Amino acid sequence: MTEPETAHLGERIRAYRNMRQMTVRGLAGQAKASASFISQLERGQTSASIGMLRRIAGALGITVADLFNEQDEVGHRVVRRAERPALPTKSGTRKYLISQRPLQNLEMYAGELDPGASTGDEPYTHGDSQEIFLILRGQVTLWLGPADSAAPHVLGPGDSVEYRTSMPHRVVNDGDETAEVLWTISPPTPA
Repeated sequence: MTEPETAHLGERIRAYRNMRQMTVRGLAGQAKASASFISQLERGQTSASIGMLRRIAGALGITVADLFNEQDEVGHRVVRRAERPALPTKSGTRKYLISQRPLQNLEMYAGELDPGASTGDEPYTHGDSQEIFLILRGQVTLWLGPADSAAPHVLGPGDSVEYRTSMPHRVVNDGDETAEVLWTISPPTPA
């Protein structure tokens, strides 16, 4: 890699890190590197192996290709409902990525839960970002907190709840129709 290419790569790593509101130490810890190495890389003073770039990209929630892709600076991106990427989920639930990769300032998911379905038997966490959960159709119960002391919130169309993704949470469709919901997370959860 030439010096200008190394400098440009460092600028992109710094830009993604800043979008994720991560510190140099935070990125270094997740990528299993030293903070001084990450700092030097961002300033274009050193280069990184493919393995290290994979760990950095993973910590940023992107792919190595995203670090070199100049096309992600477009002004708008359209995702048709039929083309939403589906995520693996529990039976009776469907979850779709609405925000396109590479994730920039936020990530958004649309979900469908059949009657009686849930996001899982146990509450889960992911990172420490701000999350807004919005009900579009149906009725669900959002459980917030550890499994032994979780607080239930019965929610209907138009209701929303805001919480940290580090707070254990779980969604159950207690209603008799399929529920449609949205999750919006900012900054995006590190991969």
